[in-house]
Amino acid sequence: MSPNFRTWPMTPVALAVSLLCSGVAAAQQAPASESVEEVIVTGLRPIAESEAAALRAQKNSFSLVTIAAADGVGRLPDQNIAQATSRLPGLAVERDQGQARYISIRGAPNYWSTLSFDGVNVVSPEGRDARYDAVPSAIASQIVVSKAVTPDMPGETVSGNVNIITRSAFDQAGRSISGKVGYGSAELGDRPQYEGSLVFSDRYSTASGEWGVVLSGSYFQRDMVTDNFETDYERVAQDQRPDAATRFWAHEAENKLYRLTRKNWSGSGRLDWRQGDNDVSLRSIYTIFTDDEARDNFRFDLDDRQSDLVANTAGCTIAANLTPTTSGYADVCIGNTPRTGTVYGIDIRQRSTLRAFRQSIFTNSLEGKHGMANGWSVNWLANVTESKDDRSVVGETTWDSPSTRSLRPTVSYDFSDPNRSRLMLYTTQQLASPTRYQAGTAVTAIDTFSKPLASLTLLDAVDTTRAYTGRLVVARETSLWGADAVLKAGVQFDQRTKVVDENNIVLNTAAQFTAVGIATDYNQFSLDKAFLGKIPMDYTFRYFDTAKMRAAAKTAAGLYTFAPVTSNIYDVREQVYAGYVMGTLKYGWGSVVGGVRVEELKNRGIALGTIGTSSSNITAESSRPLVFPSLHLNYDIDDSRKLRLSFNTGAARADYDQLRPNVTINDSNQSISGGNPAVKPERAQGVDAYFEWYIQPQGYVMAGLFYKSVSDVLYRQTRTFGSDALNSSSIDRSSYAFTGITNGGDGRIYGVEAAIQQQLEPWAAQLGLPGWMGGFGLSANATYNDSEATKPAIGAIPERKLRLPGTSDFIYNLSAYYEKYGFSVRLSYQARSEWLDGYADDLTDGGDTYWAADDELDFSARYAFNNKVEVFFDATNLLNKPGRRFSEPGNLLTATGIPTGFSDSQTIEWERFGRRMAGGVRVKF
Repeated sequence: MSPNFRTWPMTPVALAVSLLCSGVAAAQQAPASESVEEVIVTGLRPIAESEAAALRAQKNSFSLVTIAAADGVGRLPDQNIAQATSRLPGLAVERDQGQARYISIRGAPNYWSTLSFDGVNVVSPEGRDARYDAVPSAIASQIVVSKAVTPDMPGETVSGNVNIITRSAFDQAGRSISGKVGYGSAELGDRPQYEGSLVFSDRYSTASGEWGVVLSGSYFQRDMVTDNFETDYERVAQDQRPDAATRFWAHEAENKLYRLTRKNWSGSGRLDWRQGDNDVSLRSIYTIFTDDEARDNFRFDLDDRQSDLVANTAGCTIAANLTPTTSGYADVCIGNTPRTGTVYGIDIRQRSTLRAFRQSIFTNSLEGKHGMANGWSVNWLANVTESKDDRSVVGETTWDSPSTRSLRPTVSYDFSDPNRSRLMLYTTQQLASPTRYQAGTAVTAIDTFSKPLASLTLLDAVDTTRAYTGRLVVARETSLWGADAVLKAGVQFDQRTKVVDENNIVLNTAAQFTAVGIATDYNQFSLDKAFLGKIPMDYTFRYFDTAKMRAAAKTAAGLYTFAPVTSNIYDVREQVYAGYVMGTLKYGWGSVVGGVRVEELKNRGIALGTIGTSSSNITAESSRPLVFPSLHLNYDIDDSRKLRLSFNTGAARADYDQLRPNVTINDSNQSISGGNPAVKPERAQGVDAYFEWYIQPQGYVMAGLFYKSVSDVLYRQTRTFGSDALNSSSIDRSSYAFTGITNGGDGRIYGVEAAIQQQLEPWAAQLGLPGWMGGFGLSANATYNDSEATKPAIGAIPERKLRLPGTSDFIYNLSAYYEKYGFSVRLSYQARSEWLDGYADDLTDGGDTYWAADDELDFSARYAFNNKVEVFFDATNLLNKPGRRFSEPGNLLTATGIPTGFSDSQTIEWERFGRRMAGGVRVKF
């Protein structure tokens, strides 16, 4: 399923049928004072029971939410929150190394969504792009996805919020102990997988009230290898022959071959106390994600001798020439094309990287809810969170071909198959006067070519974000305008400070290599080990020895001092002062929720700025008020059918690294580059209209429309600086060209969702079916959206209309299951069409980039011997489709008005991860 999104094979009739039979369960998190109905699964049909309980909670909510209950998550092979939510209506994921990482809600950019623990927004270790693979699903009792914003939610929530509701002892009748152990294996490389979790909860009644305690921990480890090739394209200035505008040449081709160990740890504790109308909760969650990566990266510098080609606009007779005077790069006259050809005597730039990547979130909340006389209540909360992103590299070596071309390889390339990169290697022979080169004997083992050690780099880089939240909400239940009303007023303060510290050691001399004892011959630094992957490669290689890398890095750290990378060091602080008022009016025919939130946003950034050859600290500050009104109408057609209408607003803010005041000023070129503390938030306002039918005795159908308009769309581009903030020494820099994040034009996104969930059990007897057939069930949903944003002109590229990044036209989820007599099997299918990855800003780029359509098929099975012990089996990524990123030069060329007719796509990244199987035991006492 990887057709081009403009030709997705679905007729309007087929789409209509799909939307009737699939769709979208949308409903939004209730206001903060309204808790989502408990979802407790105690029977032997956890899929059916958890779905039914989640639907009851959705039906009773006051705005658009969709819910995944913990036991529903457990029945699918979902290890992290991104995977667990990706099967819900309107949600899609972006993957890294085959693992779900980012969430897109209803096709919107992933940075429009926010992550919360028990209603408190948490900053991801990476920044505003909430990364969900660092959060294991084991800590959740429910996952509530809000699709429409209410005034009690922070204004930075634009497309929606993913709220992880942690386990509470009051979810159980008494003491409960549950656990899970499992083992699995990856098909690619035959690598192991381990997992385990343990949850203890208990309730205690005392004279001072009832206490509840929950302690939980989880561990997940996945060892893996990946198959990969990447190709980078460019417009070549020397290629001026006829039709040059249609040609984008591969200037670098590479293989990145990974050996990975990824681990997730989590530990959490929760202490609850309640007495009468008083509840106090102390919650602490600590999650860790680590990625230990050994990457062998072979890069072929095809444009190494680009200057050999002399620009010439005249036509030429195209004829094969096996002994050219040029390297052959971008030379159409000798028969080379962007798809196939031969390049003579080029550089191998090899890189061996050992990373120790670690991300963590440590969040702690103390919250109280107190009922008072005359319908008054108070809710208060204090939260402290620390997120860390450790991007350190244990060691990275580079190995480069010598400058003598006869010691370098000749490469015959073939990129005509979008799913394969063929690179055939030969020795290079130099011919006499005039100097020409030709291919010699074929070479299979790449490490027979000379590649002396060029550098050893160690990186110590840690980004730390500390966040503080305080909230106070006062509410009163009363009668207003003929309705039972809940009126609320709240204030909230948030402060987030991100500090980036980056230091490195770079060694690049023979004396330094000798001092640390590292081999300068790659064959003495590598292992004689068979290739672990399955990608067809036209050469063999040796994996680098991770033990030797660690030893060299340890010695280097002892002999040399880490130096600060000043251009990447900054301190950014964000403060938000917020207040809101809202009311929930409940009538016999439904409810109305409305109000307004006002925020004062203050930013302060400190970083080192460079002007010419001098550097000094720069402090930049900005502030702006933001107002977010919203209104939600819920109309009960009857007891089982509802209409929901909503109007909501939000603002997506630039990421912290984009707000840093680091700038580099080049007076000779009249240019400035760096962050932009003055950039405005991306403002959005939207409407939703949904129909829900809760079929009795059990079932669900939903269809809905949504529309969202956007102003001040965030882009990275070059523009006139337009400020006197950097003027000094009588130099006016306001007219300099600034490169960084900025605000562009307007945009919009609209679409339709539909969903259906149905179990046969309630209907089996009426249909005269045997009892065993009642175990069948179906859950399906589909989302269609259309997005557009105006990208302002930049350089020679005129203003363009483009889709928003990360948006797919179609998203599908389909699950079929059978669950009865303690036996449960489930087959789940996910699909999304192509989505935009990045914009091209320059005519030398290879065009806008996209990720190809993606589909996944997973299977799970379990057997419960009783309500205490069950065995399970999970199989994931059964289709084993590759992830493919590509560029489309035709989009860029058409936008510039150049008549080309060129519409083909070029693969720039391809990767495959293999199927995975796992099994184990779950227990509960």
